[in-house]
Amino acid sequence: MNFKKLGTALFAGLLLASPLATVSAQDTVKVGGNFELSGAAAAYGTPMAYGLKLAVKQYNEENGGVNGKKVEAQVEDNKSDKTEAAAAATKLVAAGVAGIVGPATTGDALAEIPVANDGKTPAIFPAATGNGITLDSAGKVYDYIYRVCFEDSFQGVAAANYLADTQGYKKVVLLVDQANDYSQGLADSFTKQFEAKGGTIVAKESYQTNDTDFLTVLTNISTQDFDALYVPGYYTEAGLIIKQARELGIDKPIVGGDGFANDTLVELAGKDNLNNVFYTSHYSDKSDDPAVKKFVEAYEKEYGKKPDTFAALSYDATNVLLQAIKDAGSTDPQEVNKALAKIKDFKGVTGTFSFDEKHNPVKTAVMLHFEKGEVTEAVNVSAE
Repeated sequence: MNFKKLGTALFAGLLLASPLATVSAQDTVKVGGNFELSGAAAAYGTPMAYGLKLAVKQYNEENGGVNGKKVEAQVEDNKSDKTEAAAAATKLVAAGVAGIVGPATTGDALAEIPVANDGKTPAIFPAATGNGITLDSAGKVYDYIYRVCFEDSFQGVAAANYLADTQGYKKVVLLVDQANDYSQGLADSFTKQFEAKGGTIVAKESYQTNDTDFLTVLTNISTQDFDALYVPGYYTEAGLIIKQARELGIDKPIVGGDGFANDTLVELAGKDNLNNVFYTSHYSDKSDDPAVKKFVEAYEKEYGKKPDTFAALSYDATNVLLQAIKDAGSTDPQEVNKALAKIKDFKGVTGTFSFDEKHNPVKTAVMLHFEKGEVTEAVNVSAE
């Protein structure tokens, strides 16, 4: 389906249906959220909506809004569906938001891009890690598209550096979701970097999204001589893989990407099985950074639970958007976009970063280490 045509058509349809409501923009600063509040990716989109709303609430309470105007959040549910994501983006652009935060997934983000870019409204993706999504088919950067997360190739390289340089491992087995672009992307970048470091991929096994029985493939893996198992997938399958691997007697380190970042991972794997498990992430609530501590405390007070990675990324995306609005001294999306491109050394809870020429953040990854279902260590890892 051509989402660019779809987004443009929906945008035009809304414009014809009703004029833009710009009167309220004189008294408020409206920011948009396009999140997966229902559907398959709700576990990612819901905490992102919480992160955005918390950032807006704090900005109003602590700063009196932006440039003397109260900040108002308009959050739309894209239902974890690409067509709905384009429609939600169209609605937000038509509402005159100064910028959009979200969606969560790469697929939904791709559906939003033509709407936001053609509508000249900056969009900041908190966790859409797909390689090259800030670039068009000709390799030119989209003027209005940014993200605060690193891309898949970045964390694949970071994981390879950690295993080769920090742990000194030489032999790794890959277990890859053959139906998932995210999994394939991490596996490819990991393999290239690990082999460049002198490591060997001794075997590459596969599974498919929604699989629940991994006994056969894990039995094959158990016969290999290896130092670590790299599973670049989502928590839904990874939790079961970890559980079944440990029950089978595989006690080698299991390493993944930010797709592991959900509390359900612990539930699926079981605390007693979640030992010697690592994954690259964007954030750790174990940080001693005062800004992180303040964020965690405020989030727990507001929602009764600790913020996960996706809440933290959305919180940063919202705050960097608000900073751009402040710097621009305007709610005009085009002026906000100019200010956004110039932001340097923004101090967020997921790290201090600037946007590079491709609108990706320049930052480090965090390698989280699990023992008995709890994060016991968080180490910064470079992808250089």
